[in-house]
Amino acid sequence: MAGIYLAFSFDRFPTLRDFPTGVSWLSCRMKTKGGCLFLVLFIELIILAYAYGIPQTCPADLVEGCSAVSDDDWKGEFFPGIPKIKYEGPNSKNPLSFKWYNAEEEILGKKMKDWMRFSVAFWHTFRGTGADPFGAPTKMWPWEDGTNSLAMAKRRMRANFEFINKLGVDWWCFHDRDIAPDGRTLAESNANLDEVVALAKELQGTKIRPLWGTAQLFMHPRYMHGAATRSELYAYAAAQVKKAIEVTHYLGGENYVFWGGREGYQTLLNTDMQRELDHLATFLQAAVDWKKKIGFNGTLLIEPKPQEPTKHQYDWDVATTMSFLQKYGLKGEFKLNIECNHATLSGWDTDQFLSDISEATLVMLSVIRNDGLAPGGFNFDAKLRRESTDVEDLFLAHISGMDTMARGLRNAAKLIEDGSLAELIRKRYQSFDTEFGALIEAGKADFETLEKKAMEWGEPSVPSGKQELAEMIFQSAL
Repeated sequence: MAGIYLAFSFDRFPTLRDFPTGVSWLSCRMKTKGGCLFLVLFIELIILAYAYGIPQTCPADLVEGCSAVSDDDWKGEFFPGIPKIKYEGPNSKNPLSFKWYNAEEEILGKKMKDWMRFSVAFWHTFRGTGADPFGAPTKMWPWEDGTNSLAMAKRRMRANFEFINKLGVDWWCFHDRDIAPDGRTLAESNANLDEVVALAKELQGTKIRPLWGTAQLFMHPRYMHGAATRSELYAYAAAQVKKAIEVTHYLGGENYVFWGGREGYQTLLNTDMQRELDHLATFLQAAVDWKKKIGFNGTLLIEPKPQEPTKHQYDWDVATTMSFLQKYGLKGEFKLNIECNHATLSGWDTDQFLSDISEATLVMLSVIRNDGLAPGGFNFDAKLRRESTDVEDLFLAHISGMDTMARGLRNAAKLIEDGSLAELIRKRYQSFDTEFGALIEAGKADFETLEKKAMEWGEPSVPSGKQELAEMIFQSAL
């Protein structure tokens, strides 16, 4: 919640246990204990550097050392040979084309791009390294220079907008520390962010904007025990969120997200849960106040997620989060950013691109019934598989995800236009559409009245099953 971020892949740092047994064997073959300890510490330092997502090598085509590289040293395209992705229809054999997503095609009165509002996630797309709790990074993008410098941050931003333009989407989303490096002080961190955001503003032009921005209050060791719920960091976290809201507003962002992965507890033995919840609510109210003060009209979103990385997050799921908002009078100020991957945890967030057409159809039925998502949208909080190491894979993964959602939209439209599923649902509840049913729904039928009716009607018959029919109707649309 007050913490912020969607499912980054480095919730746990790998240790020597994650490496082949040969590493331990090698270290034990050292002749001295000091040598053994040195090797162990050296390998641990390398692993920690990997865990922070910092590539370890310079591109082969840059002849000077990493320290000499600047943003201007990268010439030409970041994705050479990859054209702007176009719609070619379901019969196309071109992997770099859309088979189902036709941005300008109208379905049920809206263009597909307006139903979807697809967004590229900066963190997984340009900061993901392929590392997981069991292994070191596998991805070393050719434009990376081995640093987390300001110049490198600018180069990533240029790669981001080339990717967005070639993919043909209008939205992107970011965390403050993903796009700009931490400084030695908060003032220096803010200055770094301002410099990168100024470039982003220039590159996005008038068409592209952030779907949302957020502050990363979970990655740095300072936040290991929380941010808004940790007393000594409350002010620092507030200052970071304040700045992140400001830059989101400056870039024309339509939403701002809170993910509170560190806002929770590992054990209740040292936790005053009521007090922490009070503090969290106060923090969120302060964010509401600041948003209004600076004239930011974007929606504030909270992203629920259970049991990762904390044993119990305060924004555990949708129901828990809505109850929290209602209790503290914040329900009218926040909406929810819901990620399906948070229901498919596998010891850590799997961050998968959606490929299940049935699930996509159900999702799009809900979207259509609500007349769209705006000012929200679909953000691919998903990363390439560890084995995907080519830059082309970034496009293939997004194309597959976008086509899956587009096919879900087409299926949902067929179900709505056919009307048979809606009629099935209507019949299921038709007894409540009677005069007596209306009394029940209005809360005007007490138990005595209901008992009298039950006696009058006699024993109810076993209802006919319509589950199979509903499944048949649904499958016919796929």
